[in-house]
Amino acid sequence: MPALPEKVSTDWDKRKGPAIFTTVAKDGTPNSIWVGCVEKYDEERLIVADNYFQKTRQNIQDRSKGALLWITEDGTSYQVKGSIEYMTEGPMFERMKECTSEKLPRVAAAVLHVEEVYSGAEKLA
Repeated sequence: MPALPEKVSTDWDKRKGPAIFTTVAKDGTPNSIWVGCVEKYDEERLIVADNYFQKTRQNIQDRSKGALLWITEDGTSYQVKGSIEYMTEGPMFERMKECTSEKLPRVAAAVLHVEEVYSGAEKLA
């Protein structure tokens, strides 16, 4: 399974602002949302907290793949693409709860499995 290249993994801690999480509906319509509660679980999985998903949740349940796009403090952008698991229990769900405010719903952890990694148009993995 592909993993985050070392530079991308290191730059993860230099993210600036929220990320953009994109899924696709059954009819091919893309859906992008801003997400602030994002966590690197390990080099092969990123967790996005489902606090207010609607279309995104439906797309994941319909087996959509996804993409997560973020920018670093120095302006470098990264995009990770892959399959998504929707978890309402287990270690990744608990990790999502640890890094998300108790004031938020914390419905589930959307786990993006790293399959492709880009910086701009350059494919890194």
